[in-house]
Amino acid sequence: MTNTKGFLNRNQLKYLVIAAMLIDHIAWAFVPTASLLGQVMHIIGRLTGPTMAYMLAEGYHYTRSVKKYAMRLGVFAVISWLPFSYFESGGIRPAFGVIYTLFLSLLAIWFWDKAKCSVSVKWLAVLVLCILSVFGDWAMFDVLYALTFFRYRENPREKWLTFSGITLVCCVSMLGNEPIWSGLFQLGIFLVIPLIQYCYNGESGSKKPFHKWFFYVFYPLHLLVLGILRWVVFA
Repeated sequence: MTNTKGFLNRNQLKYLVIAAMLIDHIAWAFVPTASLLGQVMHIIGRLTGPTMAYMLAEGYHYTRSVKKYAMRLGVFAVISWLPFSYFESGGIRPAFGVIYTLFLSLLAIWFWDKAKCSVSVKWLAVLVLCILSVFGDWAMFDVLYALTFFRYRENPREKWLTFSGITLVCCVSMLGNEPIWSGLFQLGIFLVIPLIQYCYNGESGSKKPFHKWFFYVFYPLHLLVLGILRWVVFA
């Protein structure tokens, strides 16, 4: 159950992690990862993916139409493809952004919730979606985070224990980086626990359309701008 004593509603939490995402992407574009500044900026950026997965699970709970929600994510996943690919590699390749991964995460939650089949078949479907997510940002982990937040929505202990286990796997997967300590920023994912458990109050905030659509427009736009700026600076 969400802690209702927090001071951030859903809109405020969303804008906070959008700012964290911007800081993270600026660091990827212009700041060496192994530098102290790079580590700090990426630690802040680690709030983004898991918190978006949490908000997706919340969105599934509150939405009046899962089909429209999925369609919206799918359309903007396609729109974001070229900006994300250009930002990541300076060209065109099969690389999709976090909206693509969130789209697959929603499908995972939807199937788990509504499919009339065994748990084994559900886990097989989740595995397939995780494999498909390797083309997206926060691959595999956001799918698992979102499903965890959905399954244990009313059980904080199980939710955060499972979240911590997934995060440890994520951190260990970065140990192959050179220098080895350059992957330590992944530990910033654990900051998501106090952010959501103690700062989020469970309220939606204003329901004006601007708050609903801002992220969908800002995401591909900021990637395109940063990609062009990086080309100008380093050309």
